Amino acid sequence: MRKLQSQGVHHITLVGADRQTSIDFWEGVLGMPFIFEQPNLDRASESHLYFDPGDGRLITIFTDDERKPNPRRTPTEPGCVHHIAFNVSRVTFLQAVERLDERGIKHSGVKDRGFMDSIYFTDPLGLLIELASYRFEPPHGFTHGEVLMEAHKIRVERGDYNIAEIHLADAIEAMVKRSRDSLSSDRAPKKAY
Repeated sequence: MRKLQSQGVHHITLVGADRQTSIDFWEGVLGMPFIFEQPNLDRASESHLYFDPGDGRLITIFTDDERKPNPRRTPTEPGCVHHIAFNVSRVTFLQAVERLDERGIKHSGVKDRGFMDSIYFTDPLGLLIELASYRFEPPHGFTHGEVLMEAHKIRVERGDYNIAEIHLADAIEAMVKRSRDSLSSDRAPKKAY
């Protein structure tokens, strides 16, 4: 038996209401370019809208102008989607509260997640959306996930409850030390002053 090895998210498809609500939210609020549209090939009465979330992947929405938006929170039972998180740059994140407030969108305010900061709000159809901003940049050649895995190992070894900034900084230092050669025979921290 062998795995069906995934190599990333190809796309996420959501059931939307009318076409304009989807365009107004995904492009008009979240800034995702509306890149193409075609019929839903499995249900001719629906359109299939495609948006670029910023990484070349796709968020797609099935729309039908007969459906009206309902802001009631989407189900969160087992098997349901709890929320979708989107990465935003630090400068955008620092403007998120103001930009949500100017639209009258209720939100959670900034949440400290140890390795990132988050803000939560619902889309016009009740789906919980998270804007997430990492507090770190991975060393060249590494991913955020690889840094988080290294920080997790450090956190567990130290018996700490959750990943914090010290774990990230120590993980990045260890990863650079392992991946980059140096002419120095002693790479330990020094007191230079």
